Formats: sequence, C-alpha cells, structure tokens
Amino acid sequence: MTIHRHSMDDHADHAPPHNLPEHPRDHTGQALPDKRQAGHAGHDTHAGHTPDMFKRPFWISLLLTIPIVVYSDMIQMLVGYRAPAFPGSGYVGLLLGSVVFWYGGHVFLSGAVGEIRRRMPGMMTLVALAISTAYVYSIAISAGVVAGMDFYWELATLVTIMLLGHWLEMRAVGSAQSALNELAKLLPDTAERLDADGHSETVAVAALHAGDLVLIRPGAAIPADGTVEQGDSQLNESMITGESRPVDKHPGEAVIAGTVNGSGALRVRIDKIGEQTALAGIMRLVAEAQNSRSLAQDLANRAAFWLTWIALGTAVLTALVWGFAEGLTATTLERVVTVLVVACPHALGLAIPLVIAISTSLSARSGILVRDRRAIEEARRVDTVMFDKTGTLTKGELGLVGLATNGAQDADTVLAFAAAVERDSEHLLARAIVAAAEARGLALPEVHHFQALPGRGVAAQIGRETYQVGGPHLLEQAGVELPAALAAQSVQWRRNGQTVVYLLRGREVLAALALADLIRPESRQAVQELQAQGIAVVMLTGDSQDVAAWVAGELGITTVFAQVLPEYKAARVQELQRQGRRVAMVGDGVNDAPALAQADVGIAIGAGTDVARAAAGIVLVGNDPRGITRIVRLSRASYRKMVQNLVWAVGYNVIALPLAAGVAAPLGLVLPMWIGAVLMSLSTIIVALNAQLLRRFH
Repeated sequence: MTIHRHSMDDHADHAPPHNLPEHPRDHTGQALPDKRQAGHAGHDTHAGHTPDMFKRPFWISLLLTIPIVVYSDMIQMLVGYRAPAFPGSGYVGLLLGSVVFWYGGHVFLSGAVGEIRRRMPGMMTLVALAISTAYVYSIAISAGVVAGMDFYWELATLVTIMLLGHWLEMRAVGSAQSALNELAKLLPDTAERLDADGHSETVAVAALHAGDLVLIRPGAAIPADGTVEQGDSQLNESMITGESRPVDKHPGEAVIAGTVNGSGALRVRIDKIGEQTALAGIMRLVAEAQNSRSLAQDLANRAAFWLTWIALGTAVLTALVWGFAEGLTATTLERVVTVLVVACPHALGLAIPLVIAISTSLSARSGILVRDRRAIEEARRVDTVMFDKTGTLTKGELGLVGLATNGAQDADTVLAFAAAVERDSEHLLARAIVAAAEARGLALPEVHHFQALPGRGVAAQIGRETYQVGGPHLLEQAGVELPAALAAQSVQWRRNGQTVVYLLRGREVLAALALADLIRPESRQAVQELQAQGIAVVMLTGDSQDVAAWVAGELGITTVFAQVLPEYKAARVQELQRQGRRVAMVGDGVNDAPALAQADVGIAIGAGTDVARAAAGIVLVGNDPRGITRIVRLSRASYRKMVQNLVWAVGYNVIALPLAAGVAAPLGLVLPMWIGAVLMSLSTIIVALNAQLLRRFH
C-alpha cells in the first residue's frame, strides 16, 4: 500500500447555495418546479417543435398522396394500367399536390425562412428547396410553359415521407426528454395543512410556507422538503435518490418533496418550499444538462452545417453537368432535386443530441444528475478515480466497529450495559454506542444515578452495581490494568486509528469497544467494480496515516494520500494528471470543490454541500459510491451509440450523395428521387431507433 502523508484537516460543511435559473413563482415569491415539458436541446432544427406538429400533416398528406400516385402518368406508365377517369381527373395532381405542398410542406417552408433569416441555412432549407423546385417545375408543366412530365407524385411522396421521418424523430426526442416530466409528476398539487388545533385543510402546494405542519397520509407524496415531527413510516425515494429500498423515517429525520409515503401517517414540518426544495434543484440540474453542449455534439453540428453547404454545392454542380449534357430537362431537374433530398443531414444532426438526451434522462432516473454533458462524455476515458474518504467511502459519522469482552459476558450483554450507561450522554461516542445497541434490537437495562466524569467518561448504577464507560484516562484514574487479551486488541485498534473505550463494573474491565467513522457497506463493492473495469482507485483524506491505512485496507485500496490539508487536495489531482492519468474526483465537502473543479470529471455526493455540487459536473443524488461505476459504464455505452450513429449518418451521405448526383449513370445506376427520400427518412429513423436501444442499459 502506498500512503502519501500530507497535512491535517479533512472537512468543512456548509456554504451558501449557488445561483440557479429561476422558475415560475408562487404568491410568496418562491420559485416552483416547472411542470412544463422542456424543449429539447442540441437539435436546433426542431427548436420548439412537438410530435403533433408533424402527426396531423403526415396523415392528411398520406391520404392525399394516394390518389396523386394513382393518377400519376409516370406510375400508370410504369405499372401498365389506366386509372378510372372522371371530370377533372387530369387535375388531381395539380390540386392535391398543391394542398400537400402548402399544407404538408408548410413546416419545412417556414423552417427554411427562419434559417435564412438567421443566415444559417440547414436541413429545413434543403427540404424546402427540394419540394419547391419540384412544385414550381410541375406547375410549369401543368401550365404548358415547359414540356415534360410533372413531379407531383414525387413531391407528394417526398413531403409525406419527410413528415413521417420528422414525426418519428420528434417522438424519439420527446421520450428522451421525459425525465423532467416524470420528476414534475412527483410533486402533488395539494397538501393537508394542520392548524394549531390539529384540524386539517386541503391547500395548494403553492400556498405552503416554511414552518407549516402538514399531514402525510399513507400512499401520499411529500409536498415539500421538511422534517418529521410525529409518526413512523417508510418512504419510497427511488425517483429522487435511486435507492431501490424503502427508507425508514422517524421523528427528527428529513423528508424530500416528491417521495412517496408508505403505510404510516406522518406529520411533517415544512422546511423548504419552491426553488429551495431538492426536487426543484434536481429538475434544474436535469434541464441544465439537457441544454448544455458536448464536444461530440459540437462536432456533429459542425459536420451537419458543412454538409448543408456541400449539398448545395453538389446540387449546383449537378445542375451544371447535367444541364450541359442534356439541357434543362426533367432528368436534370430530377437529379438536382434528388441531391437536395438525400443530402438533408437530419440523421447527422440527430446522432449525438438524441443519445445524450437519452443518457441524461436515464441518469436522472438512477439518481445520477449530469450538470455538464462534457463530464459524462469524459467519464468513459477515466482511468483513475480519487475518493475523498469522509462522507463518500465512509458515512462521516462514528459507529461501533469492534467489541471484545473479557470472556465473562457475551457481546450483546456488555453492549446493552454500555449503551444503558451512555444513553443520557450527548457525546458523539455515546450516541454511536447507543445506536449500535438499537441496531441490534437490544433491550437496555434501567440505570440510576447517571453522572459525567470530566476527562474520563460517564458512570451510572445498574441494579446495585456501578458501571463506568470511558477511555484510557478512566483506567488510569481507577488504577485498573487491562487483561492481556483486551490490551493486545486495544493496541491493534489504536494502530488502525480507532477510538477505544472500556466498560467497567467496579474495578473489573468487562469489555473494550472500538469506534470509528463507519465505512459505507456499498464502498467495498464500488471499489471492486471499478478495479474490475481496469480503473485505479485512490483515496484522499485529511485523517492520520493509521486511519487512512485501516480504511484503505478494508476496501482494498492500495494508493492513499493521507493528512492532506484542504488547500492541497487539488494539487493531488494535478499530481496524478501530470502522470498522464484521466482523473475523476469524488467528494462532498466545501474543501473538495477545488479538487472537483481540477479533475477531468468532478462527481459530488448528493449529501454534500452546494459548493461541492456546483463545482462538479455530475452529482450523485444518493450517497451510494457504486453510482460511480454506473457513470463510467453509461458513458462508455453512450459513446458507442454516438460512434455507431455517426458512422451510419456520415456513411449514408458519402454513398447516397454521389448516386443522387448521377455519378453512376454511365453504368445504368440512377437513384430515383422517391427512393432518395425514403433512404433519407430511413437513415433518420435508424439513427433514432439505435439511440433508443440505449434504454436497455442497466
């Protein structure tokens, strides 16, 4: 084990909350969690669009396209049939095609106008050019200005297929945004507020104030953050913290807005409302993550931008080459329109944003909040995870970690005696001993004549015997020597940096008890899972070398930075980075913030301070360090989907664009416009479906 000794302290605690975007406010001025769906980010083509904007036009266009195709001269000639004639049947293409163009194609035409106004021609511009060219040429044919065969059926099928592709795409994007909707649904609309006489009234959640007492019936959701004043129950916190098991709640314990009560009734005093609640903070973090950008997304957006110009250039070149070879014919126009159709980079523009949006929502449902998408993107490259010890690998609270008796009494009996003596003491050591006895369900004997022994411990009478609990000074004052076995065990515990106290009955030492910062039961598995993935685990602590060595030994960590002053924690991260390592820092305290910011990926434990969360790119809502392995696995899975989508989207354009331009025409291979439209829409649908497969991630 490599232990690096530095300096002293480890943790401070509290800091003012950082500033976050505001939300709608109630009458008190408090911001409320926004229950509205957030628009999807990263895919600017559809900013403000919803699936319904494409659904109705698609079905109407599809119904109109069928007769257009049936009465198309080209289709009748190819199939070899004659559609039944009726007065005006020759105008089916013109009339219905015009409706499809102006109604079905409206979203593309208006989108193109917006892009041109922003001087950012893109996907909508390409679609609008394609359908406008086909429509204007067909009108010219119908008016007898130009001789040839109209493109109404190609126009109609192109608009219909494009609407279908966009509809399915927006449904996929919308499902990726469901994290905010699901979080918003957790908050109830009303609450039962109790007055001073205990009478209840149903009020809107927006009418609650800090200090109000509310009744939470079995099965009801908690309306705001607060503290249990009366009652015992279990709460389902899975949607907030990712904790799958119900969490016991007793008087004095905190509850979180949006969590669901179990079988017991609770009376809860409201502490935080509106913008201050944990649920509101989580919703803001999810919204920030889905509106933040990533390196891969920026690359895809730049590629889509340049592809737009390449497509326009290719269309112009195609018009010149075919125009020179054949003149301004239907074939020339069809090649130009086909180039514009197949070049629409929707698949490329969707490839990255949709994967990131899905991974963000998956993370939120697992209690992993991504504040910065670049953090989740970088997590796949992490080869070293540095844990701050206290509050991350350990609980940050004292607990009983060892108990040895003199052989005259069993362990449960001496623990019950020690807890009974310590029950009236407020000392942290006393509370840890009492908690250990309660966890074992031990019945504590009645005590009398409790007294504190300054500098030594406490004493009380059980029956006719006097019992004392204290440290080495108690033994010295009493002139008592430890039995050899207890003395040897005490030496070993102290070497591990643990605090040792003794239970005496008169002048007889009944037991020795070791207390230390409790290691989280999940920490060992978290370390093992990271190491199994080939990731080195490092522990950072301000505690002594002995304490660090004991915790590291329990968890199987071989590299430790011990006795690190808070101001030097970031330097330890830099030290590893200079060795070429990609470092993820996991911490929870104010003094961890510089190290979290310095690391390649900063991960804050949810119970930590606001400063730590503000400095981190990723926040674990719960306190389970096993979430770190999930972050890495999700990052790697997301990256694989990004690569697959990019390969498909770019590969499609590389192959289809030359075929659309007619490069293979001398070989007799020409890509029809309607097939180009189908392929373009299929590429978008395939990319969307491939991204959806990420939902299988566990």
